[in-house]
Amino acid sequence: MADRPPDNPDLPAGYRDVPPEDRKKAETFFQRARTVADTGNYDYAIEMYLQGLNIDPESVEAHQALRDVSMRRKVSGGKPLGMLQAMKLRSGKDDKEAMLNAEKLLAYDPGNTDHMLTLLKAAHRAGYYDTVMWIGPILQRANAELPDKKQDINKFLALKDIYADLKQFKLATDACQSAVFLRPDDMDLNTELKRLGAEHSMDAGKYGVAKSFRESVRDMEGQRELLERDMDVRSDDVMSRQIAAAEAEWQADPEEPGKIMKLVEALVRSERTENESRAIDLLQSTFERTRQFRFRLAIGRIKLAQLSRTERAMRDRLRKNLTDEELKAEYRAFIKDKTEEELKEFELWSENYPTDLSFKYETAKRLFMLQRFGEAIPVFQQARADPKFRTDATINLGRAFLEAAFLDEAVDTFRDLIESYPIKGDEKSKDMYYWYGVALEQAGQRQPALKCYSQVAQWDFKYRDVQERIKRLRSGGAPPQGGQPDPDRPLSYSPGS
Repeated sequence: MADRPPDNPDLPAGYRDVPPEDRKKAETFFQRARTVADTGNYDYAIEMYLQGLNIDPESVEAHQALRDVSMRRKVSGGKPLGMLQAMKLRSGKDDKEAMLNAEKLLAYDPGNTDHMLTLLKAAHRAGYYDTVMWIGPILQRANAELPDKKQDINKFLALKDIYADLKQFKLATDACQSAVFLRPDDMDLNTELKRLGAEHSMDAGKYGVAKSFRESVRDMEGQRELLERDMDVRSDDVMSRQIAAAEAEWQADPEEPGKIMKLVEALVRSERTENESRAIDLLQSTFERTRQFRFRLAIGRIKLAQLSRTERAMRDRLRKNLTDEELKAEYRAFIKDKTEEELKEFELWSENYPTDLSFKYETAKRLFMLQRFGEAIPVFQQARADPKFRTDATINLGRAFLEAAFLDEAVDTFRDLIESYPIKGDEKSKDMYYWYGVALEQAGQRQPALKCYSQVAQWDFKYRDVQERIKRLRSGGAPPQGGQPDPDRPLSYSPGS
């Protein structure tokens, strides 16, 4: 197989073609798989499909047929592979084997989005872009259909990046929009969404059963010049068309939740206040009619995104006018108000989704930002029960103990975390060692504190104010109170710092 077939110069680097003779060889296995699947021998059919895909990894028809067999197997009571079997398939000697191993795991557990993601990434690395275009929408749909609290933003981000790499900008935009709904105040993510939205009209070659990836690429090339002539105007036009199309679907079935949310997403994507207000009104009426909290949650996310957008604009003004004390005061007042509004939202979300500890973690962070340390402590303690937040929540818990003057509790929290944390020298290690040193120093344990700071300096000599702390301790100077101000405490934010 060639990385880039010489007779297809428009295909992106890395694309792997499958010779006709290999496709023909693989068909023998696919035919055998179809035959045995019809007899109900699903496990043998899966093996036959995988052997054929080892020869022709880009047979979308075979990929889909294998998935159909796996669904039939599951309905008939089939179970996932055992732990030992699954462990043997977690990797491969190369990207193709990793892809096929992931596909085997998925065949025995067809709803597992982790296996879908592994398959997607391995297919992309291997250059099997038709396979990417087959599994991508399956992963997107499976992740999006989960309850909000169980959706994995990293899967949407992976889809976004891979689709963008393949110049499938409409699909990349859709994946990015799903990610923005989970993380509405992420400035970089919102900027990326606008960029992808501006480019997505070049994705004229919609992928389908009758069209391969290479044909899609050729179709897109014809759209590129049109896109580049007037990006801003066309971006507005594209968004208007998206809103109109989503509204037409909604009008045809105005109580269907999926169509309501599609219209909301199209309105919000424009980042225009009038469209966002309309989206909020639509969500509010739907919430009042259905009493499903997910619609109220979407309202809150829109409002928080608006607050973040306002903050970015104010911060940009401040950076251009660093001596304007009135602007600084206005910014600090806004940050306090914004943080309080975020706190109200996250408390409401946590109340309605009590098992989603991400909302508790965000609640605790806002309490910390507002310097309500005593209230933040028990919420951080609850949030760290989620493995995804355990380390960050524990670092912040130790800092909350420190700020609330519970020095022994802060020291114990950081010590226990350091002992259990398996990695040394990464950003989290630096953070926990630094704050452990601060807690020790304030507790009067100067030599252990110096040892912590020294370890941080050996990892990263420019980390925070660690150099000054080491010099102060070695010279016998008095310790400063607290740590160096940082972005985790935006109420102490100093523009230009």
